[in-house]
Amino acid sequence: MKHDLDQLTPKEIVVELDKYIIGQERAKKTVAIALRNRMRRQSLPQELRDEVAPKNIIMIGPTGVGKTEIARRLSKLSGAPFVKVEATKYTEVGYVGRDVESMVRDLMAVGVSLVKSELQEGVREEAERRTEEALLDLLLPGLESKSSDDGPQKDVTPGFTFGAASEPNRPKDTEGETNDTREKFRQKLRDGKLEDKMVEVNVTKSAFPSIEIFSGTSFEEMDVNLSNLTNMLGGRKKKKRVTIRQARELILAEETDKLIDSDRVSELARERVEEMGIIFIDEIDKVASKESRGGGPDVSREGVQRDILPIVEGSKVNTKYGMVDTSHILFIAAGAFHMTKPSDLIPELQGRFPLRVELDALSSADFEKILTQPQNALTTQYTALLKTEGVDLVFTPGAARRMSEIAAEVNSRSENIGARRLHTIMELLLEDVSFNAPDLSGQTITITDKYVDERLSNIVQDQDLSRYIL
Repeated sequence: MKHDLDQLTPKEIVVELDKYIIGQERAKKTVAIALRNRMRRQSLPQELRDEVAPKNIIMIGPTGVGKTEIARRLSKLSGAPFVKVEATKYTEVGYVGRDVESMVRDLMAVGVSLVKSELQEGVREEAERRTEEALLDLLLPGLESKSSDDGPQKDVTPGFTFGAASEPNRPKDTEGETNDTREKFRQKLRDGKLEDKMVEVNVTKSAFPSIEIFSGTSFEEMDVNLSNLTNMLGGRKKKKRVTIRQARELILAEETDKLIDSDRVSELARERVEEMGIIFIDEIDKVASKESRGGGPDVSREGVQRDILPIVEGSKVNTKYGMVDTSHILFIAAGAFHMTKPSDLIPELQGRFPLRVELDALSSADFEKILTQPQNALTTQYTALLKTEGVDLVFTPGAARRMSEIAAEVNSRSENIGARRLHTIMELLLEDVSFNAPDLSGQTITITDKYVDERLSNIVQDQDLSRYIL
């Protein structure tokens, strides 16, 4: 949930993160300070504000301990544009693979979407009014005095173009009757009595393909006019027969877009991205190279680091919404660093991530808290899911404790995947209940520690089998 960041102190930011993330107090404290510093910077004089660079963070810890979740919740809390990327998806410019600058373009697209959603709320009332008038124009094309309250004929095929329709010339003695009929249909429309009525609307036929640009080349750099290309590929209006319910969604979307200034959206989004944007680079350890590696530069490792460096240091990236300055975007990198260590990154990149925080491996007690305490706790999720089938699911404290012990035990024996182990355990535990839920409607199922042992003990004891199942 978005909050007013001006009113959120670092302690309050940590409290909000505690609602979803168990433990990792050091990491929460670090990101809370980083977020607060972004707000403090906004209050500085312009000449000093430009000199204050964001303190980028490297999170170090095994998988499944909350690195990504901390960054994601931080962005939701602040309402800031946020994008998560995988460092392994990129290669050095000149080789087949994604260009590292595409992460900035992705962030800008997210920012535009956020700003557009906010502005849509401000024009929603006017857009709904226009939509209602357009629907009435669809339902009453060329209305004449003989129209009845029973509604238009089934074979009516109106030609409709989004926007206000011109009022046909009618004799003065029928204008009152026309208005009465239109108001009657308006009331039926508002009462939902015409939702399944079929009408014909003109919609944009989009045949533009999905294109991925490789080797650092983008449409912005190719100087391609996308609007002309879209028209050549079929981006024209076509008639489509839909219900009033579907037509309302189509018209509302188009009327909303008409009421929003696209240039203003781009300007606001660019400002928000530059001042508050967050890019989370996961798997950063996978592009770290040990000094012992031979054979020259590795385009998927050191080459990627060299290409990421100017973006993190601050550069201008060309997007279809304009140039974006990355100088004050907050970068949060994360990695397990099992085979490498942060010092294996190139020195220049290390210097751009001055804050390093280690996340702790999760214990059995942490697993128990994860199962029961957060607002999105797994037990809460599964209880709600089965409630839709009329089944009341109840977890005893002993059951949560036993599941936590099993998760910790399996993690210690095989690969440690952190809290993600709980997802597998919950699915196996409730497999029969979920499968038979439609037949158990109206019943209450109590999950106890004995039930957990009956379902999972054999799998845990068989180490060879648990390697594949758990």
